[in-house]
Amino acid sequence: MTEATTANPNNKSRRPRGERMDMAQQLQALRAGTDGATTAPEADTAQAVAQTRQRPQHQQQRKPKKPQQAQGRQQPSQQKQQQQPQQPARPQRKVHPALERLFELYPNLFGARFLPLKLGVYEELIARHPDDFKAEDLKVAMGLHARSTRYLESVAAGHPRHDLDGNVAEPVAPEHVHHAILELHRRRSQRTGEDLRPQLVARLARAVEASGLDREAYAVLVRSRDANNNAVLDEALALLAEQAAKREALLRAFEASGRSEKEFAEMYGMNPAEVTRTLQRVRRDQAAAAAAAQEAPPTPEATETPAAPEAPAAD
Repeated sequence: MTEATTANPNNKSRRPRGERMDMAQQLQALRAGTDGATTAPEADTAQAVAQTRQRPQHQQQRKPKKPQQAQGRQQPSQQKQQQQPQQPARPQRKVHPALERLFELYPNLFGARFLPLKLGVYEELIARHPDDFKAEDLKVAMGLHARSTRYLESVAAGHPRHDLDGNVAEPVAPEHVHHAILELHRRRSQRTGEDLRPQLVARLARAVEASGLDREAYAVLVRSRDANNNAVLDEALALLAEQAAKREALLRAFEASGRSEKEFAEMYGMNPAEVTRTLQRVRRDQAAAAAAAQEAPPTPEATETPAAPEAPAAD
């Protein structure tokens, strides 16, 4: 029995139960086609080894990321925040003690809203509050207040001047409005670095119209030694002259059309209300110019008595 079994070449010797092939033996058995001689665990091991051999080399050599590298990676927003240095906070300006006292006494004038103050208000404050202010401290505080941007904005807007009781005292002079506009423009240009000249020209043109003066009288009142400011003023006056010429041309075209204002506006595709306002304005300007010409004093040439004609020379 034993010899027959040993002599039969088809019979395969069995390994003792519990004995497993090492890795080399499993590969050799896999290549030789002895899958049926292996047990289920051995077949799984051989298949895993074969898959491992077929796996690309770059996948086998991949290493897990180091925890330090994963933690060190930051979001783009965090990198930008680290790259950009934090700007130091602006130091808060100290308010002059006299200004704080003025705010307590007159919150409607020195509080959330600034209003132009009547001329001579400094003397009134000294007279009303001799124990609250020293003359020199109040002078410094009033200077700071008058040069502040918020106060200049109120003057440039053309708000009237007010007394300490909040009553309207007098209008702001046109030259004060003009210089406030120029100063605000200078500060904004320095702060932003932008070319704000077109806005300045347009604002000066509106100031000229609000002053109630004609262009020549306004120019004489506000012209200074600053060549640049005078050039801007000339641009504003030229802009106003161009606008006035267009209004006068519109009036002449309307009068020549022989139509009503509504028909005239529809004919040229214009807003009827805008046409009415423009015509009213040009008529008003012409009436004011005629009245100013009548009130103006006569020129020396017009008042001189014409000389009598010379007698003909005797023969």
